[in-house]
Amino acid sequence: MATVTVNGAQVHYERAGSGPALVLVHGTGSAGAAVNWGRTAPRFTPHRTVITPDLSGTEATVDDGAPLTAEGLAAQVIAVIEDAADGPVDLLGFSMGATVSAAVAALRPDLVRRLILVAGWAHTDGDEYLRSLFTLWQNLGTSDPASFGRAVAMTGFSRGFLNTIGREQFEALIPNMPPTEGTLRHIAYDLQVDIRPLLPHIQAPALVIGCTQDITVPVEHSRALHAAIAGSAYAEIDSGHVAFFEQEEAFVKLVTDFIEG
Repeated sequence: MATVTVNGAQVHYERAGSGPALVLVHGTGSAGAAVNWGRTAPRFTPHRTVITPDLSGTEATVDDGAPLTAEGLAAQVIAVIEDAADGPVDLLGFSMGATVSAAVAALRPDLVRRLILVAGWAHTDGDEYLRSLFTLWQNLGTSDPASFGRAVAMTGFSRGFLNTIGREQFEALIPNMPPTEGTLRHIAYDLQVDIRPLLPHIQAPALVIGCTQDITVPVEHSRALHAAIAGSAYAEIDSGHVAFFEQEEAFVKLVTDFIEG
């Protein structure tokens, strides 16, 4: 593991494997890369150098606690790429991380060889469902932490998947995203993010992946991202929001085929 200083923040990242660089950018939650990519990253390391940054708001990265912006978080990923990789990388962002990764590709096209956006969205204002869901998370996070964890687990996965894993494993999912101060900072970012002005500046070949049963960020947002990124490819996975848990094989195949194509 290593750190790089970006605008006063000590940004933590880890690097594993060998080969061309693949950067995986996590979604909302102070546990960061470890929870998102701990199971999936090893699927890529036999043929890739996998780099997993922890953005501000995670427990592993220390900063001044200021409000988060797409440009500020993108600067952290850019600094990690410049510190850890030799040349352009394949960049994959999940959920909140998709908004950050899109910003990186727009602001520094020289650093991104291929771009993959999973279960992402371009802006929150204007979708009352999305705004209300993030507001509910925010309210539960400050008033009822136990219900917050249950609500996040319920919306993170499809009903079919939750019934397949059963009660004990479902209950084990609840602590994965505690409503820490960092998680609440991420949710505040989710509520105000708007990367629409950046999307026309993306030059890298891009693949947008939507999740057909996603009740956190409905699949229509992925379809809109695809429409807004010129020349992008599009695919869907029949899963809830956390596609790489529910449909790991399909996820790994889509990503591998795209970055090796």
